Formats: sequence, structure tokens, C-alpha cells
Amino acid sequence: MIRTIQKDGSILDLEEKNEELKSIVWHTTSHILAQAVKRLFPNTQLGIGPAIESGFYYDFKVEKPLTEEDINKIEEEMKKIIKEDLPLARSTLSREEAIKLMKEKNEPYKVQLIEELPEGEEISFFKQGDFIDLCAGPHINRTGKIKAIKLLSTSSAYWKGNQENDSMQRIYGVSFLKATELEEHLKLLEEAKQRDHRKIGKELELFMTHELVGSGLPMYLPNGATIRRILERYIQDKEIELGYNHVYTPSLANVELYKTSGHWDHYKDDMFPVMKMENEEMVLRPMNCPHHMLIFKSKTRSYRDLPIRIGELANDFRYEDSGAVCGLERVRQMCQNDAHLFVRPDQIKEEVGKVLQLIKEVYQKDFGFAESSFKYRLSLRDKNNKQKYIDNDEMWETAETQLRAILKDMNIDFYEAEGEAAFYGPKIDIQIKTALNHDVTIPTCQLDFALPERFDLNYIGEDNKEHRPVVIHRAILGSSDRFMSFLIEETKGAFPVWLAPTQVKILPIADAQNEYANEIVSQLRKNGIRVELDDSNEKIGYKIRKAQLEKVPYMLVIGAKEIEEKVVAVRSRKAGDIGKMSIEEFINKIKEDIENKQ
Repeated sequence: MIRTIQKDGSILDLEEKNEELKSIVWHTTSHILAQAVKRLFPNTQLGIGPAIESGFYYDFKVEKPLTEEDINKIEEEMKKIIKEDLPLARSTLSREEAIKLMKEKNEPYKVQLIEELPEGEEISFFKQGDFIDLCAGPHINRTGKIKAIKLLSTSSAYWKGNQENDSMQRIYGVSFLKATELEEHLKLLEEAKQRDHRKIGKELELFMTHELVGSGLPMYLPNGATIRRILERYIQDKEIELGYNHVYTPSLANVELYKTSGHWDHYKDDMFPVMKMENEEMVLRPMNCPHHMLIFKSKTRSYRDLPIRIGELANDFRYEDSGAVCGLERVRQMCQNDAHLFVRPDQIKEEVGKVLQLIKEVYQKDFGFAESSFKYRLSLRDKNNKQKYIDNDEMWETAETQLRAILKDMNIDFYEAEGEAAFYGPKIDIQIKTALNHDVTIPTCQLDFALPERFDLNYIGEDNKEHRPVVIHRAILGSSDRFMSFLIEETKGAFPVWLAPTQVKILPIADAQNEYANEIVSQLRKNGIRVELDDSNEKIGYKIRKAQLEKVPYMLVIGAKEIEEKVVAVRSRKAGDIGKMSIEEFINKIKEDIENKQ
């Protein structure tokens, strides 16, 4: 049990494994960081120092940039403060007293924060030794409870994130109540570096970016384009088997389309600016659903026609901040594996069930994720946020109740998250535990009563009257780009045989074997196998190491004996030398691997 000081000054005991405690520890350590910086560099001015998802940071206005040597000194000073086991004490001051205190300490950024606090809000400070900082808390009650710290990096940052404001130096760090936890965390950080899809993408020549093209606009190189093409064909084939019909719709649309759908009111800040063209105002689309609503509406539909499943691999555009874009993970143009299912109310349960079954088949059967790595989240609206969500209480209650009932009927364990719904309806988000122990949401299934209403969609029922369909929005791979980044980091670039851009590398030992090697290349290509020939003058050991670094699943080594015996010596990326085979035997083997998604 660790004792913490709450925002109201009360003392609370928390279990060591509590996630809230981790955040409190990191917040407290940010104060220790600030105290150490003020001890070593007294003229430094304090910004803010929050706990974040992966640790903490503190922003400082420094006289001159802190060097790596300075950061090491600060870390040592932090360890001294921890060893001093200073108690933390909370106090409150009036607005006038608080401003006076911060002015005396030459902390103009703290003064600004106090002046911006709402009238009547309590202003609290936390003191440890000779250091005091404006803070709402909570904190652990003594610095000595922290047993391990590490300052990780430093960067520049604008005060309050606004580039019009002063530039500051931000220091990132992490801390733990046990030294072993820090060791585990640092190993995880190193593993994250090795799995970084941007690093692997460059090494394996999967994609590139260029400032002349723009931030958040990656370009797929041949290797990456091959993987993406296979993924997109794979998911379309899955959908066709389930009765989906695929369409192509424009990447541009009239602003009026998004005003009709409601996206303009709820989403325009995330869209690219309007382009005025003659008598129209056009925008790059951020999503595909409005187009699909119009396709459904393009002719009279009968109850016998439903469900109608419209799928599309479509480019969408989101105006992401340049500082937020990241490789393939967060981009400004994405290709969505999107579909909209137009169903009768009595078909909702069956169709949502089929979507969830498809998700299981894709992720668990074909991509090999364990069921234990899946978490199902029922994402609900925040009832008090009328700005973010369509204001229709009856619609929301109906949709949320139906999704909740479907999950229960299917015996799926789930938890609920308020405020995570789409603006038009609740959704089931499937969160997957990654190799780095992060939860990521890729596949989703969303229930929508709102857009059919806004587009006045109807079908003719058995009673020969008009009825309103319900729309199920669903994405299995999400965006091709984000799924690629996820897959690269999960596999470290060692893609399974069916996805590898090059499945086989032919490695002749000498030029004398090149003719036979080329014959094998032709045979493999005729069988739909992606193959490359390394006929360079390098030694065979070098060729094998190069193919290993390129993470090619199979290497076929050819020497004089192999030609004589009409075989190939097969090496596996995982198992090494697996013996000699006839080319027919090898083709059967690799085809089986591909068929079974090995």
C-alpha cells in the first residue's frame, strides 16, 4: 500500500499495481524533476509537468539549452532528492496570494496559469523541502517511495502547444516504485525501437516520405505496395464470399453532402479546407458513408433485397496536425477497408454477429492472434456532451441497448466506455494486445439509426409500406496504412510467407549455376510465387546473410551438386538448412504454406 495525497488534501492508500497509482507516481516525479532543475539552474522558469501515458515530462524556459551532460546531472540530483525522502505537503492560497508568491519566485508561466483559472476555483500548491509548485495533485506523500528513475529524452516544445508562444525545453522521464520495474520498462522501450515500423519500413524498402510531397503522405515502394495489394485483395475476397458488393466512389464531394450527413457540424475541423470551384464548394472526403447512403437511395429497395452490403477500399483524407503524423500509423490520406450494411431491424443481431465472426476469422485464424489478446469495448456516447453527438436520446437508447444485448447473447465478455461512440451511434470496438503490450483498436462495428434518417432512406416492407433501414458501419482491417504499420511492428518485418513481398530468394553459388537458377525462377513465377534471383558475384555466405536481413522466408541455394541431382538446397528464415528437395516438392511445400496462411 502506498499513501497518496488527494486533491482535497486527504490521504488515500492505493495498491501498488493500481493504474491510478502509476500516474500519481509519475506526476510526483515530475515535481522532483522540477526541483532538481531549480537546484542546479536557479534561473530556469517552470512550465507544466504532467503524467502522460508512458511516464511524465516537464517544460522549462531555460537560459541556454540543456545538454546531455546537464540531463545526467539533473538525474543524479533527482536521486538525491529521492534519498532525502522529503514529505509532500498540500496547501491552498487565495488568487492574490498565489499570484504574489509566483511573482516573487519569478515564475511568469505559473502566474499566467493562475490568472486563467475560473473565478472561485481552489488554488493549491504542493511543497517538498524548499521547493513549491502550483498543482492540483494528487501525489504520493514522500519522495523516498520512488525507487527507480530514468530521464529518457529532451525536445523543444511551445508553451501550451501554441507555436505563437515561447519555445521551451521539455524533459521526458519515467519512474517506478521498484527497480525491477524500471529494468522491464527499459527493455520494452528497446524492443519498441527495434519494432518501430518507420525504422523497419526504411530497412526493408516498404515506404518512404518526402517533404516535397508533404507531411503524413507516405509513398509505398514496390515491397510495401506488394504487401498492401495482397492485404486488400485478401479482405475483398473474404467480403465477396459473404455477399458484399464493392463500389468505387469519388474522393471529392460537395460540402452539402456532409451538411446533410451531419459530418460538417461534427467533423469539419478535421477536414481539409473547402475548394471553391465555379458554382460548387468541394471538399476531400474524410469518410465514405455519405456516398454509400446515396447508392442505397439510388433506386427502390424491397425488404427482400435486405441486407445490402456495400464495401469499398477508398481513400479518405483527414487534416492531421503535422506534429501528429507518424509513418503509416497516422496519415493525412488513408485507404479505408470500409463497408456499410443496410438491414431491416430484425436483421441487426444476425448481421452484427456475422461481422464479429469475420473479425475473429481474420485476426485469430488467419493472422494468428490468441483470443486472450482480444478485448471488446462497447463504446457509448457521453450523455452530457450535446455538441459531440447527434441529439436524439431515443435513438441512442435503442442503439446502445441493442448492441449490449447482442454481446450478451453471443457470450462475449466486454466493458463499456462512455464518450467513445461515433457522433451518429454506438459501436463495438475490438482492442488487440500488441507485442509491445499496448491496446490498439483496429476493427470496429457501429450501429447507426441517424444517417438513414438524415438521408431519408427507405425500403418497401412486406406490408407494401415504406420502412427505415438501419445501417451497420464496419471496418475489419481499418485503414490499410494503419494496419500495415501494426503488422510491421507485430512481425518485426518478418512477414508470413503469404504476405512476404519476396517469398523466395534463389542463390547460385557461382555463375555456372545461373542458367539453372533462371529456369527455377521461371517455374516459381508460373506458379504465382514471388521470387528474386541474387546472381551477384558475392560469396554464398554473404548472399545468405543478405537474404536473412531482408527477412525472405525461403532461400534456395544452387551449386554444382544441386544441378547434377536436379534439386535445390532449401533454407528457411526460421529453421535454417532444411535439406534438399526437387523443385516440384518445394513448390508444393510453399503453396501449402501460402494456402494455410503459415
